[in-house]
Amino acid sequence: MGSLDGRVAIITGAGRGIGREHALLMASEGAKIVVNDLGGAADGTGADATPAEEVVAEIEAMGGEAVANDASVTDWEAVQGMINQAVEHFGDLHILINNAGILRDRVVVNMTEPEWDAVIDVHMKGHFVPTRWAAAYWREQTKAGNEAARSIVNTASGAMLGNLGQFNYAGAKAAIAAMTLVAAGELGRYGVKVNCLAPIARTRLTLQTPGLEDVVKAPDDPSEFDKWDPANISPLVAYLSTAACPFTGGVFHVGGNEVGLYGGWSLADDDIIATDGRWTVADLQAQAPKLAEGRGDLASVTTSIGDTFKEFGQRAPTA
Repeated sequence: MGSLDGRVAIITGAGRGIGREHALLMASEGAKIVVNDLGGAADGTGADATPAEEVVAEIEAMGGEAVANDASVTDWEAVQGMINQAVEHFGDLHILINNAGILRDRVVVNMTEPEWDAVIDVHMKGHFVPTRWAAAYWREQTKAGNEAARSIVNTASGAMLGNLGQFNYAGAKAAIAAMTLVAAGELGRYGVKVNCLAPIARTRLTLQTPGLEDVVKAPDDPSEFDKWDPANISPLVAYLSTAACPFTGGVFHVGGNEVGLYGGWSLADDDIIATDGRWTVADLQAQAPKLAEGRGDLASVTTSIGDTFKEFGQRAPTA
């Protein structure tokens, strides 16, 4: 028996890359899959139903059950239809994997309004709309006495920590991590566990990031473990989708042979300075530098996804 036997899942952006790997693995674990993919280019333009249909064919060839859906994750009515499709075709819905995404990288001084709007739309609205309609269905099921375990897995990125040239993408991914925390708090009453990934893998999107082409390439020796393979991400997604998974509100680093749990923004007592009454600017000039003690060069607070990928590629296994 598979870990997901009898569970019905919608996976957005499942026609290629990480989403495709999610669909294939979860189907092999017994889940029934709605393979959603608009089939657009990496920048979100265009549409093609073929990628979703090809993944459905792969799942069926291995003995699984799947159906294709080519709705845009930002289309309010079409996404409601996608939820209905899962229920009508498979009898229920237990899992939503929000994975669809695009890139339109540009430094902020050159970024256009359409480049901003497109990325925010696909990532933030593209997480909100499926979550909204799945949550509405699950609320009605709870009211009707159906107490089944339910799961949402969102997709952020290491870019949420800050990455030059991705003002739109990094902002959207950080928002998705925050949205995960809110959804986990709100939807728990309906039996929904909500978690989030920040994956590291070789995809259409990472291959477009300047400087990463050589970093994320597959090893020359096919017998060597490929730590950049997007299939490495999917076991965590399947685990977070199991009925008995204890996590909710988690934001997970995952890539290669690594899984980690982000601690989020934190504020310890040692990170605070206080005074009697209101601070003055002069007092802050004198005291605020204490907050930087042990934190390195505050003039270099930005991070690079390229540096993150390079560090990951060089890190030795810990277990």
